[in-house]
Amino acid sequence: MMLKIFPFALGMYMVTAVYSYSAVSFVGKKIGDRGFANCRNSVFDGNEFNRYQCKNYDRTKNTLYMGMKINIRIVGRKSSEPWLEEGTNMYEKRLRPSNVEVSTTWHKDNTALMKGIDMDRNKNHKVICLDPTGTQQTSEKFADRVYQWLDEGGSRLSFVIGGAEGLPAELKYASYSSSKKGNKKIEDAPILISLSVLTFTHQFARLLLIEQIYRATEIKKGSGYHK
Repeated sequence: MMLKIFPFALGMYMVTAVYSYSAVSFVGKKIGDRGFANCRNSVFDGNEFNRYQCKNYDRTKNTLYMGMKINIRIVGRKSSEPWLEEGTNMYEKRLRPSNVEVSTTWHKDNTALMKGIDMDRNKNHKVICLDPTGTQQTSEKFADRVYQWLDEGGSRLSFVIGGAEGLPAELKYASYSSSKKGNKKIEDAPILISLSVLTFTHQFARLLLIEQIYRATEIKKGSGYHK
């Protein structure tokens, strides 16, 4: 009797395994109108897999986002002021329920910074530079653009904060970057944004940036954090 049941049970296990693998492999990809109608109708339908899928579902764009990762690249040293690190850690923790992971990479000089940025670009991650000459942002506009950049970068986004001397010329000036690399595509031109016309230390600019990233997620949720 066991010999007759075993092949059937094994076959069902293999079918279940294949289905599970296919379903999990679907997680983390941007999905449009096709499939996952449950996200549009009833997110919490009692299915654990559907609840996992739908937590990053954008109803306005009918789009599902994978786990989002944002890296802040800075030239300089980590701050020795505890309150700056405490503030940064607090917002990093607050972002986790929104499935947004923020990390910081410190670079000793511009050469190391450019190597890191080149790695990001080779992986098609979106790279955004902070500079006083960049375009001014409102919090609402910044929120829209953060999710747009994540979409364009495969849910991977890097912000760049320069050191005491500011950004390297190849990041700040498209013409300089083009002359260094020869024929350059327009879409590779640096994107500069400004969080303020005021001047901040790079450590404080990092805290200000991560607070705005958190605010962006709350704006998207429609919470009362942003008024």
